Amino acid sequence: MMKQLEVQIMGQSYLLGCPEGGEGRLLEAVERVDTAMCKIRDAGKVKARDRIAVLAALNLAFDVAERSVPVAPPVRNGAAATARSNDASDPMLASLLSRLDGALGEDGQLL
Repeated sequence: MMKQLEVQIMGQSYLLGCPEGGEGRLLEAVERVDTAMCKIRDAGKVKARDRIAVLAALNLAFDVAERSVPVAPPVRNGAAATARSNDASDPMLASLLSRLDGALGEDGQLL
């Protein structure tokens, strides 16, 4: 049976389903996401919650990929290195934001 946990991420409450015995892993994941999102928000350059979430997801995914691959894969257009940076004032991060906006088009922009 699925257990439900109420958690907070960047000050907002979420009710999440969690399999029995998975509470510790889920709470650890929530802490990682909250920390990553708060770092980006606190840097002050990125304001939109959904944009912060995308950047945090990219950072976390890159960190997981980096740990699971013994030799780092070639960086394509600097995107992997950019996604890893948590400093919103980083020029590489600004470049990633610009590319995200360009890829999403005007109707899909996160900001």
